[in-house]
Amino acid sequence: MRTLTALLLFLNLAIALPGATRLKDLVSIEGVRDNQLVGYGIVVGLNKTGDKQQTIFSAQSLANMLEKMGVAVVATAIKVSNTAAVMVTATLPPFAQPGTKIDVIAAAIGDASNLQGGLLLMTSLRGANGQVYAVAQGPIITGGFVAGRGGVSQTVNHPTVGRAPNGAMVERLAPSIEPTTHVRLQLRNADFTTSSRVARVINQQFGADKPIARPENSALVDVRTPPAWVPRIAEFIASLEELQVDVDVPARIVVNERTGTIVMGKDVRIAPVAILHGNLSVEIQTKILVSQPGPLSQGKTEVVPQQTVAARDEAAKNVILKQGATVEELVRALTAIGSSARDIIAILENLRVAGALDAELEVI
Repeated sequence: MRTLTALLLFLNLAIALPGATRLKDLVSIEGVRDNQLVGYGIVVGLNKTGDKQQTIFSAQSLANMLEKMGVAVVATAIKVSNTAAVMVTATLPPFAQPGTKIDVIAAAIGDASNLQGGLLLMTSLRGANGQVYAVAQGPIITGGFVAGRGGVSQTVNHPTVGRAPNGAMVERLAPSIEPTTHVRLQLRNADFTTSSRVARVINQQFGADKPIARPENSALVDVRTPPAWVPRIAEFIASLEELQVDVDVPARIVVNERTGTIVMGKDVRIAPVAILHGNLSVEIQTKILVSQPGPLSQGKTEVVPQQTVAARDEAAKNVILKQGATVEELVRALTAIGSSARDIIAILENLRVAGALDAELEVI
């Protein structure tokens, strides 16, 4: 009942809220995107929680690093427990300039048990093209700890993954493409109606004399930059992001049977239909009885199971929906007759099979 009540509140809010949304929240600019960086590094300074001797690449990496610093050692002769090999990842924001600091995440790839208190040594972070875009170095914050030994220990959070806030410095310009004469808008949720509305709103604002925007498909709108805005392309994009667009979304019902959660949009319509729903429950109980023979008799003690079967079939409850009924009316009607969330899931599935549900039913 709590789930259904929250669902009804959600539906009422969805009907009351306006449909206009900022263009900034609907689209992204083609070429203006984040880039993933990755690198291999070493964390030192651990308190005997680093990689063990069988992690060969950790000792080999430490030997290579010491050799570059003029210290010649044999990798197989090194036995340290305060060093851990890690993979370092970061996200390079668009138009990041050299000198900009970004956060990095370090995750142990060997058998280190804890990165708490470790220091990440200088690590090159490369993009998909193999070029180095940032260099990371600094202390690692795990946000957790491991206390105790052997079978008596307590672990909080995930101590083999840590974060270094502002731990990397950008060394190369991000591979972002700055829009010039054309701005291509990529819709986060592809929809032909929304794509057409985006182009229409842009033309009303900037293309009164000659249209400058046209929808190429359901996920892309091409905008030709007006000549007066070409020297101020950043201001033009900022003006585009402030436009309000009425978003059109398909009628969809999302069902999570594991948790009994149902989320439905306000545009879902149901054809005229009558719904009858009842519950049949069968209960089988087994009771163990012990048969005890009389004194001085030749009988044996026997265990006699007694089974009882009880069936209860509740009367079917009916709901009748007229032409143009909405999903809110359906939920209210089903709630009124005492249906649970799982009952409604079964009814919605039957409505879809019967062809009476004008919406896409998605089960997650």
